[in-house]
Amino acid sequence: MLKAETIARPADKNLTGTADLYAKNGLEDELDNYKEEAISRIKFSVIIKPAIISFVALILSFFLDLSYVPILGNVSINLGKALFPTWQPAQEIVEPFSFWWLPIIIYGLFMFLAFLAFNKLKLEVLRSPVSETIDRIITSYESVIDSISTALPLIGAAILLISIKLGEEIFLGLSVPFEIKALIILALGKLFEPVLDQLGVEFQNVVTHVQDMKERYFSRIQVENSKNLIKQLSTPGSGGRGVEFSVKDLETYKMLLEQTSALSETLVANFSSVHEILEKINHIQGISPEKVEQLRSLADSIQKASITLGDEKTREGLKHLEAIVVKK
Repeated sequence: MLKAETIARPADKNLTGTADLYAKNGLEDELDNYKEEAISRIKFSVIIKPAIISFVALILSFFLDLSYVPILGNVSINLGKALFPTWQPAQEIVEPFSFWWLPIIIYGLFMFLAFLAFNKLKLEVLRSPVSETIDRIITSYESVIDSISTALPLIGAAILLISIKLGEEIFLGLSVPFEIKALIILALGKLFEPVLDQLGVEFQNVVTHVQDMKERYFSRIQVENSKNLIKQLSTPGSGGRGVEFSVKDLETYKMLLEQTSALSETLVANFSSVHEILEKINHIQGISPEKVEQLRSLADSIQKASITLGDEKTREGLKHLEAIVVKK
């Protein structure tokens, strides 16, 4: 989209000054006020709904234990008796370690990381409202949570293998209970991902609205400046010849400018590639397969540039542009 200042400059200095002043003051102030209000309305409590699934999994983890759990007692034996009333538990040789607290601690760590992500998003979106910032923050905290939830089962598997050699007491008393809780933590980490995703969605809505406000503003300024430009060109004595543009001409003019801009970017990219390849070739001594490959890349870049210049739509667009500029 063309900037308002670019269109306004040849038309009217007063209009340009007004547009610049509003862009620097009015628009920026409006965006800052909106960002502050919108971000202040986003509370950390938005994670409650997406966190329900992982919290339910945390509650269920208390019932998946080989040792004694406070309040619930020996849940594994009680569950076995509930499923099989005639079943009698075997005499326990080893009393397993109690790890019922481990998922609670890790889940609390996940909540703390989510809170850090929430504060980081508030700060960064207020400073620079772009989607890339949100994606970067969410991805980094998701990586930390995923690393923690994945590392514990791997550590438990290593302890499990070592305990096989150390004997039944360590195997049943330490390794197995720890591995059970580590696998539960792995599930908690996967189920916790929607919490961070929800934070990303909430702040992305703010960024999207800010971008929409900018687009609407510059579109409005572009239309106003275009009308003023047409009015001045159509006014006798203004240096023009009474040229009148229709809405269709303006749309065609805008489309051709966009095509010209895209063509310029393609040419710059192609010739930059040619320059880099020539620099590499100048430092190559003798004829080698690498030099041949460099020359082949050079030929491909030149061919792309020639194809772009020879494109029928490009030539036709430039002709239309010339026709609009010199229109009587």
